[in-house]
Amino acid sequence: MAGLRHRVAGGDATMDGWLVYILECGDGTLYTGITVNLERRLAAHGSGSASKYTRSRLPVRLLYQENHPTRSSALRREAFIKTLSRDEKLGLSPRPTATS
Repeated sequence: MAGLRHRVAGGDATMDGWLVYILECGDGTLYTGITVNLERRLAAHGSGSASKYTRSRLPVRLLYQENHPTRSSALRREAFIKTLSRDEKLGLSPRPTATS
């Protein structure tokens, strides 16, 4: 998926464990989810087959991701992130710096 910006908390992503991620949808809303395979999940979101919510809000863009060792810790973090305001969620995502 062209145009995706990968942002990882605490370093590079690994293929082990679980990932919590935040997408920005085409209508500007944010979607938070978990997965073990981010590439496959992003492809599913992009094709409209991942979730009912994002299906009607394409295209989606990855804003943030973070690694978790277990499904349980990823689910807890996802639940916490969903309680945050939009600004707080955007604060998790490093903003691109302006270039001259």
